[in-house]
Amino acid sequence: MSRTAYRTCPLCEAACGLELTVAGDRVVSARGDREHVFSHGFVCPKGATFGQLADDPDRLRRPLVRRDGRHVEVGWDEAFDAVADGLRPVIETYGPHAVAVYLGNPNVHTMAGGLYLSPLVKALGTRNVFSASTVDQMPKHVSCGYLYGSPLAIPVPDLDRTDFLLMLGANPWESNGSLATAADFPGRLKAIQARGGRFVVVDPRRTRTAAQADEHVFIRPGTDAFLLFGIVHTLFADGLVSLGRLDSLVNGLSSVAALAEDFAPSVVSETCGVPAARIRSLAHELASSPRAAVYGRIGTCTVEFGTLTSWLIDVINILTGNLDRPGGVMFPLAAHQRPGSGKGKGFRVGRWHSRVRGLPEVKGELPVATLADEIETPGDEQVRALVTVAGNPALSTPNSGRLDRALAGLSFMVSVDPYLNETTRHADVVLPPPDPTRKGHYDFSFLALAVRNFAAYSPPVSPIDAEAMDECDILARLTTIVSGHDSLHDQLLSRALDRVVSTPGSPLFGRSAADLPVSGDGPAERLLDVALRTGAYGDWFGLVPEGLSLDRLIENPHGVDLGPLEPRLPEVLRTPSGKVELCDPAVAADVPRLRAALDRPHEALVLIGRRHLRSNNSWMHNVPALVKGRDRCTLQIHPADAARFDLVDGDTVQVTSRAGGISATVEITDQVMPGVVSLPHGWGHDVAGTRQSVASAHPGVNSNVLTDETVIDPLSGNSVLNGIPVEVKPLAS
Repeated sequence: MSRTAYRTCPLCEAACGLELTVAGDRVVSARGDREHVFSHGFVCPKGATFGQLADDPDRLRRPLVRRDGRHVEVGWDEAFDAVADGLRPVIETYGPHAVAVYLGNPNVHTMAGGLYLSPLVKALGTRNVFSASTVDQMPKHVSCGYLYGSPLAIPVPDLDRTDFLLMLGANPWESNGSLATAADFPGRLKAIQARGGRFVVVDPRRTRTAAQADEHVFIRPGTDAFLLFGIVHTLFADGLVSLGRLDSLVNGLSSVAALAEDFAPSVVSETCGVPAARIRSLAHELASSPRAAVYGRIGTCTVEFGTLTSWLIDVINILTGNLDRPGGVMFPLAAHQRPGSGKGKGFRVGRWHSRVRGLPEVKGELPVATLADEIETPGDEQVRALVTVAGNPALSTPNSGRLDRALAGLSFMVSVDPYLNETTRHADVVLPPPDPTRKGHYDFSFLALAVRNFAAYSPPVSPIDAEAMDECDILARLTTIVSGHDSLHDQLLSRALDRVVSTPGSPLFGRSAADLPVSGDGPAERLLDVALRTGAYGDWFGLVPEGLSLDRLIENPHGVDLGPLEPRLPEVLRTPSGKVELCDPAVAADVPRLRAALDRPHEALVLIGRRHLRSNNSWMHNVPALVKGRDRCTLQIHPADAARFDLVDGDTVQVTSRAGGISATVEITDQVMPGVVSLPHGWGHDVAGTRQSVASAHPGVNSNVLTDETVIDPLSGNSVLNGIPVEVKPLAS
């Protein structure tokens, strides 16, 4: 007897609803939930394989402990005893900073990641916290931190109402979108065209998104900041600046105008490869469109000037009056969030610095580009132990070959991960969380970035196995090992309720926390219930009868629509001035570095990454349906460059950079511009000691062997993964 279950897909940022057919405790099929309030039945190939991912025979079901060089299954108590025996001596002998933490991308797809990682990091007390953020979106956090006072105040394009969208370094036809949660992103782009609007893509590669756009503009990798500054220059020079209702809410307008003086379209055109006339016309189109938005993503973040580029995107949206207005870019308000006061302490970096390279802390973490330095370099507070949670830095970080070797030299390593992969093969203990069908789901991160406000919670599809452990319990027990204090679940719930009744202005101020009935079968669910009930749309424990609660979301398995995005300025601001700080001194101080690069000669050949709809970084390559078909891990090269190197389709070439070298199969295509080659990210599954049979049979090559850990965006610490100088040489057949 089969049954139907509904849940949010946890495999990318789109937050699509799935309709699952379940037989016993197995998901036998998955399709789009046609009644879902946000995705309306849309599903991508990844979501359609949800059941296969959950049933993957290579997933770990019991903990592993390394013995005599081999990983063997053990019980949970024995595994945690091994963690205590390995971790505590390092802390007691060398101090807390001798332990590092790496948090991978999948953590933002789980409730445990959203609720239980901060207590673990706090209990460890280490400065050496690293994450996938500094190989991804950290420049956007930093630029928004300086502009709006909070690194989490990220405006998203109002796709459903805009008339003109300028998109840089983004490929949502393949990625489903990022830092802008938009189920069926391609459908929303087509809808712009259907209502008479346009979208333009700026990219060094003719992606699937670019092919569908009204116009594709080729640009040299890593030079988006020059194009954007050319647009800013034109807006000022041609009298196109119009802040609209933001006029009294913005500081620093004249300072930005002064910075833009050196970046006229005629000056930047040669550097970025975009004709000066097209730069000027883009400025005029953005200024004249009734509703316009500029949106940039990973291609604008993982470059040398990532923070300046991210900042300039918002600057243009502000100068054209398109920030915080329908059809422009707007700030979502998720159900678990509360409106702010419009002022705050602002944003700063550098509260501490890395030991070896002196790189500043940003948003509580250090650049992952320096993790290998911290492990390899002797001295006080040298990193000797590592905790990884749902990450694969041995594949996904710059000069990953060096980091892979460094991991082998650690005194102790523990990983919370469902796979024995390229990173966790180095771990002394691996603690596997249950598969996604056996845990509840709510998107703390992505609902705060949705292009339309909505809320959805998915209860577990099947009960947890008797030999498995809930991910919240795993992280709580790790925290107990480090802190010596038990009952983390109760502590977190008590703190959440105490804040509600002790905060002046709260509708429940002065009430007893013990009198507030909390729903939820698990610790994450109970914390979620408190957040929902006291959030922007909450029922405030009965004071607002029609408000949200966990119970109400459970009663609405297709989600609850909370309406289109609404203007939120100045409430969303956390700057001391209560205004948008358009030209923070830290950002302005980096502009001379950009100006100096105008005179830099072009590299002969540079490498960029690329996405594929059936892939998500390194963690979707063990599902047969997602790796079948022709080899996707090829080196794309333009016909003119192929002729220059005397290459034909299918040739094998050696690709080298300062950091390392790989061999790759050539794919000749005019989808990339001359002088650019492209490799996909997240491959390289050909190392010994892993247990991913499908991925090992389709290994590909690891592009991050070529990325240079010494080159970062200085404002954010983000690694430079695009625009890497490389050489290509044919290999003898």
